[in-house]
Amino acid sequence: MTYPPQYDQNHQPASGPPHNGPPEHQQYGQPQGQPPPGGQQGYPPANAAPAAPQGHGEAQGYAQYGGSPGYQPPTPEKKKRKKWPFIVGGIALIMILGCVGIFALFGWGASEVAKDMGANADGKNAVAGEMNKPATDGKFQFTVTDLKCGVAQVGSKDFGEQAQGEFCLVGVAIKNVGTSAEAFSDVSQKAYDEKNTEYSVDSGAAAGANNGANMFLETINPGNTVKGKLVFDVPPGTKLTSIVLHESMFTAGVRVSLS
Repeated sequence: MTYPPQYDQNHQPASGPPHNGPPEHQQYGQPQGQPPPGGQQGYPPANAAPAAPQGHGEAQGYAQYGGSPGYQPPTPEKKKRKKWPFIVGGIALIMILGCVGIFALFGWGASEVAKDMGANADGKNAVAGEMNKPATDGKFQFTVTDLKCGVAQVGSKDFGEQAQGEFCLVGVAIKNVGTSAEAFSDVSQKAYDEKNTEYSVDSGAAAGANNGANMFLETINPGNTVKGKLVFDVPPGTKLTSIVLHESMFTAGVRVSLS
């Protein structure tokens, strides 16, 4: 089909495309009727840099990363160290040191007490005394009145005690000078010979020597005095030189000369 020519107001044929005809291909920004530079129509030059693609959701005028210009990412907060392990460790250390100190204190104290008790029992801490003169240890005031050795038997013939060697009988008066009752124990009393050999009391023989009265654990009230015999079974011919008398095994005692 052919179209009739179109005329403008001056009755000149129009230079544009025919009416309703297909438009000519032209590059955006090029004047109409001029071929695009750089080669084929509708394509960019071969040496031109490719255009950056438009990103989705990213506004023009902002930096590609990090937001607006000048934005600095926040500094990550430093993790706080937990304090409770140090607190628990400190408490444990204090407890350990305390236990060590207590152990050392009580261990040292116990050894000192045992050492002192041994010295008391051996008469090493005893103060000096004389016969027929009172000497005090703790609540008790002791007075040694006499000494008799070479006794073969004490008590009656039927209920008496026979000596292994011979008996030495020491007469003593015991007065409670304290403010409360105290028990006297004859097993805490020791006799010594000239070689410093130690002899213990024979409590069974003491009962016979005191007419059936046993001085073992005899309770003496304040102000009262108990008199009796302490009996020692010694080898024949033994000469006792001293006796150490105690209120108890924890006291230093008094050493009374028997010569």
